[in-house]
Amino acid sequence: MLSVIIPTYREPKHLDLCLQSAIEGQTQENEIIVIVDGFLDENKEVLSKYPNIKCLVLEQNRGLSFATNIGVYHSSHDKILVVNDDNVFPKNWDSIIESDLKPKSVLTPNQIEAQPSAVFSQFFVHNFGGSPESFSLNNFQIEEQTFRLNSVTKEGSSLPFAMNKYDFLAVGGWDVMYPSPHVVDWDFFLKCEYWGMEMLRTYKCNFYHFYGASTRQTLKQSIESSRKEALAHHFFTNKWKTPAEHNKLNNSKLLSKLKS
Repeated sequence: MLSVIIPTYREPKHLDLCLQSAIEGQTQENEIIVIVDGFLDENKEVLSKYPNIKCLVLEQNRGLSFATNIGVYHSSHDKILVVNDDNVFPKNWDSIIESDLKPKSVLTPNQIEAQPSAVFSQFFVHNFGGSPESFSLNNFQIEEQTFRLNSVTKEGSSLPFAMNKYDFLAVGGWDVMYPSPHVVDWDFFLKCEYWGMEMLRTYKCNFYHFYGASTRQTLKQSIESSRKEALAHHFFTNKWKTPAEHNKLNNSKLLSKLKS
């Protein structure tokens, strides 16, 4: 079985769909852990619908990295899956991930987004709905199966991702010093590559992702987010002594540059 780690902030409608799809799509009783990052009142109604999940509440907003680490530390199973709260799970996601997850590897199930990704050309493009209200879970979990390919490639390094809990802890988890969620995932995957893990992507199942969370921000929030993203890039450059130049396939180009 898997421990599913879902940090959430202020997206109750997306979280509701995420949890519903995880439960309806699973083939076994996995451990699902939601980490509420500082806004419990906004999520109480949704969480009350799912009494069998484990809920961890951070009274203050501590950020994505801290919330993710806390979720992993409290997980019960050897294999973990880290998921965004605006992801939607396909059918049989757990059996596919468990089958394809190998020792010393990070496994990324591929994604479907409504618009082409600016970074990951591997993502499939299909508009199943731009919001939870317009989304049909039943249609998605049926039609997603037509996108599946029987292949696993060395093109990992994006969320959601699965790996062994021990490996997550061994590389030190997510760096909580980053001032925003931007770039910290690149930092984490780069550490995994240094640890000698394979960065894999499975096309045997595809998670849906609601493209562009920034479009749901107010102008003030967007300006603050941009400021924090710039700081995150600055932090990455100072830490690794090179800018974050993300390869569309994985971080290996950056890794080679750092080793040279």
